[in-house]
Amino acid sequence: MNDAQSTGLSRRTLIQAAGATAAAYSLIGAAAGTARAEDRPEAADRLVVYPVPTGVPLNASFSVKARKPGGEWQTVPVLRARTKTINEKTGAGIVRSSSVANLDFSGTVEVQVTSSKGAIGSARIRPLSYDIAHEASGDTITFSLTEPRNLSIEIGSGDTYDIYDNLQLHANPIEAQRPEEDDPDVIYFGPGIHTVPNNVVMVPSGKTVYLAGGAVLKARVEFNKVENARLLGRGIIWDSDAATLVAFSKNIEIDGILALNPKTGYSCTIGQSKQVTVRNLHSYSFGQWGDGIDVFSSEDVLIEGVFMRNSDDCIAIYAHRWDYYGDCRNVTVRNSTLWADVAHPVNMGTHGNPEKPEVIENIVFSNIDVLQHREPQVLYQGCFALNPGDSNLMRNVRIQDVRVEDFTWGQLINMRVMKNRYNASPGRGIEDVYVRNLTYNGKHADMAVVVGYDADRPVKNLTFQNMAINGLVIADNMKEKPRWYLTQDQVPMFVNEHVQNLRFLDAATAASTAAPEVTSAGEATATKRQVFNHLITATGLPTSFDAEGLPKGLEVDKKTGLISGTPQVPDTYTITVSATNTAGTATKSLKLTVQSA
Repeated sequence: MNDAQSTGLSRRTLIQAAGATAAAYSLIGAAAGTARAEDRPEAADRLVVYPVPTGVPLNASFSVKARKPGGEWQTVPVLRARTKTINEKTGAGIVRSSSVANLDFSGTVEVQVTSSKGAIGSARIRPLSYDIAHEASGDTITFSLTEPRNLSIEIGSGDTYDIYDNLQLHANPIEAQRPEEDDPDVIYFGPGIHTVPNNVVMVPSGKTVYLAGGAVLKARVEFNKVENARLLGRGIIWDSDAATLVAFSKNIEIDGILALNPKTGYSCTIGQSKQVTVRNLHSYSFGQWGDGIDVFSSEDVLIEGVFMRNSDDCIAIYAHRWDYYGDCRNVTVRNSTLWADVAHPVNMGTHGNPEKPEVIENIVFSNIDVLQHREPQVLYQGCFALNPGDSNLMRNVRIQDVRVEDFTWGQLINMRVMKNRYNASPGRGIEDVYVRNLTYNGKHADMAVVVGYDADRPVKNLTFQNMAINGLVIADNMKEKPRWYLTQDQVPMFVNEHVQNLRFLDAATAASTAAPEVTSAGEATATKRQVFNHLITATGLPTSFDAEGLPKGLEVDKKTGLISGTPQVPDTYTITVSATNTAGTATKSLKLTVQSA
């Protein structure tokens, strides 16, 4: 059976008419990963705005225009996203409408946002860490961007801003991978609304699903027991049962998609898979268990540049659940923005396999902005919740360069070895956690919690370095606290008797007096022109990493230790990886074999 038959596709059928509803689609497009010359990103000013098909709900709270400097203004369509909060007295969900707009650009873009409510009293653009200069005049906010950003534009009065009837603007980079329309290895959706049999697109190995700008797909895209496959484009997955699923698969890439209002389920599930990259995914949910990205029993996963606004956990990392089994390791989340209207921005450890205990290890969160956390249930609070249950052991977690803005309801940190109604047994412990350069500015954080379960299931080796709460750096050597107070009283944070080696350090204090030792694998295998992720790990709380001798297509993130990219030339490479702290630098050889596709 050929691929077209196995997936129910009619070959070489292109659907382009905006507003059309399609019940069939085709295997057509360009060689995956290849861009036409006129579509390659350049430094010159470029602006691309995509149409929205008739039938997709719009929102009238804002109108948006954009232009290249000195050019003509273009109207940017404003979509309706739906969000949910929980009524803490009844448990009922409160569903609201919000606004979402998308554009692609390079160089500089000028943006005008006009409120339908009339004159603007005050306005802000978040994340605040971007410090985007803007002007408000009458009913319009004007600003410029010189690099891709995921933004929330909020209006209000005085210091109070409307975070529900706001505008989310996704100013994306120009597409780097834009297929042609006649390659048998591409499942191509042109502009218009598309439906498919059974509401699921099953992606075969070696294929690319491409959602062109202006394409709206009412179906889940599923990678199940496949290799070397992609989901790319600037299109929308809308009103589907979940949005994407990666299960028992390898070398999978998801890039640039807007997951809007799935009826049920998660925006992206990654289960028992290896070498998965999720990039520039924008997710909005309002349903029950409306998680953003959930990772189960998987290895070598990169999540970057995502914007998650969800009605449950934004990012969740677990071991066993359902049909997924095994440890979960080497997961990197970076350069992303998280907004949890319900539950946690980050939740780790809840699910596992007590009959064959598993490990969740080598997890990195780096350069993260948390815009909201609103959770009335105390047991489900924590902007960063490390909650191993089901006999999971969680170890070697790095949370660094994180900015948490004032949120509505919850805790900043919850690290708790636990057993709740989802668990058959308590977790085995939390070990070796390094929280570096975490800031919180606000008034609504409840008491943070760090709790071991008992003497045999503790939290141990937890280091906070340069953690600033409303501008105050919390450190064991701080002079601001009375000498009979504990350091954690200044957060404030409750720490029980089953927590060992808890430290609060300022930026100048060495986190380790011993030089690192590289602990990551000495061998790895990649596939030509497929996504590859390899996380350098080491003892001694390194502050930087490096790698020399990388093949073309790979680069190292010196802050996280992640080697990532798409290698281009098959060969065997000897790479020297390193980890550095104030006590010294450790090196190790990495033998990388790049195989042909």
